[in-house]
Amino acid sequence: MKNSILIIATVVLSFLNLNATTLKTNPNTATSVDITKDEIVQIFDWTVKTTTGEFAGTASTLFDAKRISNMLGQGTIVLEQKITNYYVLKSEMHSKTNRAYFWEVKSEYGYAKGYSSNEFSAKKMMHLVVKGDIVSYKIIESKNK
Repeated sequence: MKNSILIIATVVLSFLNLNATTLKTNPNTATSVDITKDEIVQIFDWTVKTTTGEFAGTASTLFDAKRISNMLGQGTIVLEQKITNYYVLKSEMHSKTNRAYFWEVKSEYGYAKGYSSNEFSAKKMMHLVVKGDIVSYKIIESKNK
């Protein structure tokens, strides 16, 4: 009697599992994100090397970067002062994603570099900030944080 109940229960559960539906996803579909020039901002990394030490930081405007680096250099001998600009998407400016993508691009008319949170937006930003044909480019992916 016990065996027949177990056999019937097994058959019923088999039929139920056979008719169960699963969520089907297609991983090969590409999702496109439209990025415009209005969504790209420029940030500035500054470094100041003085006789008392080395200081570095990031500012959202060139004026702020110059002001902070000059303020740190007051009263000491400034050995080196450097301000570098990068391009970043507004939405990714304060994002804490797992990876960062550093990109550099050279064109017929100049050179640009920046950071992005994914490879697709890095390539898109390179095409937006460059004038003319791309001579060379590189994308460097950071390790997991």
